[in-house]
Amino acid sequence: MSTPILLLGKDGQVGWQLQRSLAPLGRVMALGRGECDLADADALLRTVRALRPAIIVNAAAYTAVDQAEREPELAQRINATAPGILADEARSLGALLVHYSTDYVFDGSKAAPWVESDTPNPLSVYGQSKHDGERAIAASGARALIFRTSWVFGARGKNFVKTVLRLAGEGRPLRVVDDQIGSPTPAAMISTVSGLVLAALRRGECAPDGCTLYHLAAANPVSWCGFARAILDVAARTPGFDGLPEGDTVTPITTADYPLPARRPANSRLDCTRLERDFALEMPDWLPYLERMMQLLALKRANGY
Repeated sequence: MSTPILLLGKDGQVGWQLQRSLAPLGRVMALGRGECDLADADALLRTVRALRPAIIVNAAAYTAVDQAEREPELAQRINATAPGILADEARSLGALLVHYSTDYVFDGSKAAPWVESDTPNPLSVYGQSKHDGERAIAASGARALIFRTSWVFGARGKNFVKTVLRLAGEGRPLRVVDDQIGSPTPAAMISTVSGLVLAALRRGECAPDGCTLYHLAAANPVSWCGFARAILDVAARTPGFDGLPEGDTVTPITTADYPLPARRPANSRLDCTRLERDFALEMPDWLPYLERMMQLLALKRANGY
């Protein structure tokens, strides 16, 4: 019998990609916010109990980092309360929960990349809500995998890449923070690694006991300014993006020069050694994924999408 897999957040950057990578592993029941809103605890309970999945993959989240400062209760319901409910239901069903968290659980004060055993100290409502979700899952006793990732981008949905392209296309001067360092991580890479990990678990190659935390981020960290420059340089050599400025036109600024409602960590680098060791993986560079994304966006532009 095919393994029933419940995927929540199917229309997001990661969820959209997960529909592809989970398909070979079982019967995927993919739901978006219209079918299952994580802010509605009762609806979430009814959904899980009706579908009785063997694997729950939660790719849904409240990700508006600055808006969360104005909507802390909503961010908490989606990012903390809902994962706790999913974990409790997973434990009752004997199911595996897969959940995605963030580098923003850290305060950025460490000089080296963050490892899973480092103590979180979120600077924002968003980071705190995600950390509370991690803690709720760990406290549930459910068998769970939590993947912390960072700076997610992809051809679908809103992200930093699309913002840079839009502003550059409008002729707006780009002044981008250069003192925050992290790893741009492709949604496609996150979904591929998730599928590989679940396949390895099925083969019995690794059997996490209880809640296991992994860092999952692309190689070669960069600043936001460096990322913006790479975006424009890749666009400049991709047919279909004529007229955009080159990367050296991006002006580096400090965090203090661009204040936002939510504080960000200065160092968001994640050490992925545990994940690479346990599953014989190697985290790839984000640049080839950015090049592929630019080709897809150029194709959409050419076809009027």
